[in-house]
Amino acid sequence: MTAASQQIPATAAAASAQAGETGAADQAHIQDIISRVDRAHETPMFHRIVALVAAGMLMDSIDVYIGSAVASSALATGWSTVKQNSTFMSAGFLGLLIGSLLAGFVGDLKGRRVAYQINLLLFGGFTFLGAFAPNMAVLSLCRLGAGLGLGAEIVTGFAMVNEFAPMNRRGHWCAIVSLVANCGVPIAMLLCAAIIPHFTWRPLFVGIGVVAAVIWWLRRDIPESPRWLAVHGRYDEADKIVKEMEANGSEPAAANAAATAADAAAQSRNAGGRSLGICLLVAIVAVGATNVCSYAFTSWVPTILVKRGINLSSSLTTSTLMMLGAPVGCLIGSLLIDRIGRKRTIVPAFLFTGVFGMAYAFQTSTAGAIIVGFLLMMCLYTLMASVVAVYAPELFATKVRFRCVGLANAIAKLLNVLMPMVVGWMLTALGATSIFVSISVIAIFSMLIVGFFGAETSQRSVG
Repeated sequence: MTAASQQIPATAAAASAQAGETGAADQAHIQDIISRVDRAHETPMFHRIVALVAAGMLMDSIDVYIGSAVASSALATGWSTVKQNSTFMSAGFLGLLIGSLLAGFVGDLKGRRVAYQINLLLFGGFTFLGAFAPNMAVLSLCRLGAGLGLGAEIVTGFAMVNEFAPMNRRGHWCAIVSLVANCGVPIAMLLCAAIIPHFTWRPLFVGIGVVAAVIWWLRRDIPESPRWLAVHGRYDEADKIVKEMEANGSEPAAANAAATAADAAAQSRNAGGRSLGICLLVAIVAVGATNVCSYAFTSWVPTILVKRGINLSSSLTTSTLMMLGAPVGCLIGSLLIDRIGRKRTIVPAFLFTGVFGMAYAFQTSTAGAIIVGFLLMMCLYTLMASVVAVYAPELFATKVRFRCVGLANAIAKLLNVLMPMVVGWMLTALGATSIFVSISVIAIFSMLIVGFFGAETSQRSVG
């Protein structure tokens, strides 16, 4: 063997060793950034991020729920037909579905901040333009564009807070954002009742567009996620942001070297070292079940109560009283999620959703329907605050988090698109009881999936 041929393996070995050292150095940088974010105390910058995320989510929630009121008003005044209303509603749902998927890819590949600003610009801008639509066809196109931003906001908002929050308070802050967001339903109902009868729906769209523009301007200098920056090799930028986050101090570093090493090894993996397929299964089932059960109940309660012989005015009052369980459930989720853990909050909530769903099927009195319905709503929105806001983003590593959460939310939106047809058929062919039996079956199935396959992410670093 010649000297030259001996040199080739030696050079290759040296290059391999150097690459290994570089990889180890990169991993050390990433671990340093992530562990510092996990241990940092809340600062005014963090509170500002939470407030702006919550404001955007609130506007998102309001905009989603005024769609049906706008369609009803347009139909009542002869500005639209039933077929045009169907197109309008379908355009909104299609936008939500596509927006959830696109936000995931943009957020993972181009950065959280980019995705975060684009979605607000989309739903605010297209909603504002919709106020000046000359006909229902143009309004439907605007609704499609707004839906892209609305779907993206759900994906980016919760994941953004998740990546900035300290580890021991991550669940609390994400659940608080969920609580604020779910206040959009009663606010939207009040706005529609106060404005549409006197001024039509157009001022509502103008107002949402203007407020969204203000929030977008306030969010213009929101920092990029240091976790995302670190994973993409931009350590100096990440370090600068983390230093701002450490202005109020940090929790002491872990004294246990083995635990620290384990955390470091886990940064590039999904929660609990689970495979991507298992984490996707858990996220899709949990997010899909939460959305489907909530939608089936909240959207069809008045119709179901009328089927049971309760008059319409009474059913509207009854359903409103039951809806009060929503903010209570979000509050319960925000109080429990960090104290007792994710799975210990989510699994019992799914179980009680199944129990109360079945119990509701056998209620024959208004008082019983209100009490059991309130408890069912409370459980459903405990799930909203814990599954959608907290648990789903925590299941995935930083590199794929937005895409996977976007996919889970997109599938949930697709299921919601199909729900009216399924529920309508069940009411006609099987009766109202079948709806609540189905809610129970879905909830129990989801409880088993999360219980057996889901990783516990409470008080654990997310990569």
